[in-house]
Amino acid sequence: MRQDRLRPHLLPIILILFSTIFALIGNAATELLRYQSDIFTTHQLWRLLSGNIVHLGWSHMILNALGLGLIWGLFWPTFTTGRWLFITLFSALTVTLGLYWFMPEVTWYVGLSGLLHGLFVAGTIGGIRRGDHREALLLTVIIAKLLWEQIYGPMPGTADMAGGPVIVESHLLGAIGGAIAALIFKPHKQPENKFDSSAKNGNY
Repeated sequence: MRQDRLRPHLLPIILILFSTIFALIGNAATELLRYQSDIFTTHQLWRLLSGNIVHLGWSHMILNALGLGLIWGLFWPTFTTGRWLFITLFSALTVTLGLYWFMPEVTWYVGLSGLLHGLFVAGTIGGIRRGDHREALLLTVIIAKLLWEQIYGPMPGTADMAGGPVIVESHLLGAIGGAIAALIFKPHKQPENKFDSSAKNGNY
């Protein structure tokens, strides 16, 4: 029974686990795995995905891990695990390919933040499509944040918390990827108890 409860949460667990392992390895892992603008000329295509799970340092990694936990807690019942995996991969690739095509001046990039914006937007869109009005408010908030960043730059204090510069364009790219991916799939129907739909069967 515990395995059944754990299975829907394997995706964020794996992301946080690998992020932690690479943070422990340090600069060697970051330099090997980060996204770089010469990714195609050097034929290091793994960086398209791996750049999303290495970080500037421990503070950056912990901040992103907390964000992932919050997003997953809010939205995980919205899609199946397989569909969340697709949304994750699609959002991550939208970030890195978007940087490659539209921001060649960004020579390297690390972190989950672009992907997190994709997951957040996907969760809100999925919730709206199944009639959850709370998600409409959350989508409005994240759109306002993205607009602020595009006009004024990073939210105050985020660069200090991350321990380095914030590429706000990655947030917008991730959000676009998450929105597109979320529109591909129908969300789950709203369970009677969002946080434990098995409760009606007496599985506590």
